[in-house]
Amino acid sequence: MKYPIKKAVFPVAGMGTRFLPATKANPKEMLPIVDKPLIQYAVEEAVAAGITEMIFVTSYSKRAIEDHFDSNFELETKLLQRAKDDVLQIVKNILPSGVKCSYVRQHEALGLGHAVLCARHIVGDEPFAVVLADDLIDGNSSSCLEQMVESYKKNPTSLIAVQQVALAEVYKYGVVDVQGKIDKLARIYNIVEKPQPEQAPSNYAAIGRYILTPEIFDCLEKINPGSGGEIQLTDAIAMLLNYEAVHAFQFKGTRYDCGSKLGYMQANIVYGLKHPEIKDDFRQFLRAMQLAELVETDE
Repeated sequence: MKYPIKKAVFPVAGMGTRFLPATKANPKEMLPIVDKPLIQYAVEEAVAAGITEMIFVTSYSKRAIEDHFDSNFELETKLLQRAKDDVLQIVKNILPSGVKCSYVRQHEALGLGHAVLCARHIVGDEPFAVVLADDLIDGNSSSCLEQMVESYKKNPTSLIAVQQVALAEVYKYGVVDVQGKIDKLARIYNIVEKPQPEQAPSNYAAIGRYILTPEIFDCLEKINPGSGGEIQLTDAIAMLLNYEAVHAFQFKGTRYDCGSKLGYMQANIVYGLKHPEIKDDFRQFLRAMQLAELVETDE
């Protein structure tokens, strides 16, 4: 039976060490891009793709994520009393009507593959999406996940979102072998976790969007720990290739690696320049900063 994609898994149990001390007591997924946390952008992308069940794989330090998507009666009452209707609607619409959340603990930091496996009992025997909030993708007219769901409807196989990266950067990613150039969609023949440049099968890197068939769970159960002693999702996908087709999907849009300080700052600037409340003043500020820099250079 062909199932629609209605469930998304959000692995959010990581410690966020690259953003310490900001993430010492606050989940990295709650870091804001202008005025919304990264995890909310990720959930909004899933909702736009027609997904109605959000499954968060958390750890003991991620309670703030659950609180963010829960109702806050005291806050909503105060906003209502103060006639702040516009802000009240923003708060109440963080989780749209008809969308539900589930939470499961990853008790040990055993890798992305293990995090996905933790959600098996909730996902069941359906295809599902995996969304990494670190990767913020500006898809313009349609989000990355929307594009992938539409592709899945036409060709129901597992999909991995990819983008080309500099060969010197491939050691940071899972890298796919597609035997040629990708024109939106291409069959994957191999996938390697964090290869050295001279060993990489291509410069097409997997980024944080997947659509996977439930057969991935059996592969995750069978594989041995890989890079870093962790259960790697990449290794499970490599096994899945022996049983069914998996395709690389080249999405339209711009990805910001918000797991890095540079990517996070870039995203804040780009989204700040689009934010209806601050965009004009922010643009004026950036122009003034650029002018000041030019004056200092001349001096």
